[in-house]
Amino acid sequence: QVQLVESGGGLVQAGGSLRLSCAASGRSFGSYTMGWFRQYPGKEREFVAAVHWVGGITSYADSVKGRFTISRDNAKNTVFLQMNSLKPEDTAVYYCAASYLKGGRQYHDYDYWGQGTQVTVSS
Repeated sequence: QVQLVESGGGLVQAGGSLRLSCAASGRSFGSYTMGWFRQYPGKEREFVAAVHWVGGITSYADSVKGRFTISRDNAKNTVFLQMNSLKPEDTAVYYCAASYLKGGRQYHDYDYWGQGTQVTVSS
């Protein structure tokens, strides 16, 4: 069992930056692909970024590529999402997710989810 707790959300002006953190409890953090998803009101959760458990390979949604950076610290059981050049359309609830020994860009690829953190970008 893994518990995920996100932090770092908030209100920022367009063009600004935020850094989200996700602290994981439980064993074998290094065996999980860690992902970030976001959800707009009334919409399905969408993939933002992931860092694979093998080799730390990263992948990004096209909408955030070049602006967001995902990273992980296996010693601290934490994954980060550095968000730069934020746009109003980045406003959403951001969720951290963990996928044991696999990974992907789909909701069903992930086994555990955090409670979400609100990111609001004002224009």
